[in-house]
Amino acid sequence: MAESNRKTQILKDSSRLFRKRGYTATSMRDIAAELNIEAPSLYNHIKGKQEILQILLLDLAQAFTHGMNTINESSLSYRSKLERIIKLHLDLTILNPDGMALLTSDWIHLEEPAFGEFVKMREGYELSFRHILRETLKKEGKESANIDLALFSILSTLRWLYSWYLKNPDINPIELEKEMTENLLSGIFNRK
Repeated sequence: MAESNRKTQILKDSSRLFRKRGYTATSMRDIAAELNIEAPSLYNHIKGKQEILQILLLDLAQAFTHGMNTINESSLSYRSKLERIIKLHLDLTILNPDGMALLTSDWIHLEEPAFGEFVKMREGYELSFRHILRETLKKEGKESANIDLALFSILSTLRWLYSWYLKNPDINPIELEKEMTENLLSGIFNRK
């Protein structure tokens, strides 16, 4: 197996094991056993468990940051931008549900400087999300809505979507996007 393919497989299997067992409960021996190789062989491809976690989380954080930047720079209406953010979460969840699980809990195990880099990207993403949500609510005449609660509700649902998706992987992505967008936004925009 070529070096890049082996490293990709290590990352994929590690991500699944981290989701199932948690980062701290998964050892390099566990990862090696999953790959059906000797534990010392892993170190030919990767420095250790922390490097795996950093690659998995920073790659996802960069994907979210890039997606948000693209959405922010677009000429779409604020509501359309909000819908695109939901689509971004859905797309990344479908592409990498195991990795998405790491975003909800295992990011706290990152070591510096990766921890600081991750937190900076996460905070920037949430700040942009909050701005788009606030502007959308203004345009929709719903300024009285609690922005922080609305953002928390939407993000909580999107961050835990991987758990539902893993049990329902055959759902049509277009239907999922339509349902999720309607479910997440109807409560905010249909309020009195």
